[in-house]
Amino acid sequence: MGKLLYVKASPMQDMSYSMAVADAFVETYSRRRPDDGIDVLDLFTEPLPDFDFAAASAKYKIMHDREHSTEDKEVWSKIVAVIERFVAAEKYVFAVPMWNFSIPYRLKQYIDIIVQPGFTFAFSQAGYQGLAGPKPVFVAYARGGEYKGQAQAVDFQKKYFEHLLGFIGFKDIRSVVVEPTLAGGQEIAKQRVQEAIDKARLIAADF
Repeated sequence: MGKLLYVKASPMQDMSYSMAVADAFVETYSRRRPDDGIDVLDLFTEPLPDFDFAAASAKYKIMHDREHSTEDKEVWSKIVAVIERFVAAEKYVFAVPMWNFSIPYRLKQYIDIIVQPGFTFAFSQAGYQGLAGPKPVFVAYARGGEYKGQAQAVDFQKKYFEHLLGFIGFKDIRSVVVEPTLAGGQEIAKQRVQEAIDKARLIAADF
């Protein structure tokens, strides 16, 4: 029995194109592997701890074995709990829309929480080493426009997110991109979403 973590990074619920594709993936996966557990993390409905001064200072005190308070332990334990939930999974699915050429702020907050030395990456004289992988990851991306040709230069969504996944150790990264969801009109959007769903179901069958 395995465990799949499904991270939803869109607030749009049934109106989300990225979630429509990721939902189809998870549905197919669940039918193929009914004994596997599915842990759903909706970043826009579940509270995430702030990574503010209290969290940052607690991190450095505790990780560098310096004097720290009970409050420091409590603050840092909330961060660690989010990291442990992430690394406990054996497979991952992300629904990621493009916001302002990049990713939603709640996904960035989640990244800033889970990407911590000693938990998801390490550093030595040999350089950085990812600790979270290698595990399979599927990502459903959605964009209002099309980012092909020269437009790829301003794609800070897929390039950044997959660079980050690679940094923490993931190598088996599979993805589907839905584009354009706005620029081509409603009929084109429906067509591209269905094409992406079909591709996602094929990938899920062998995930």
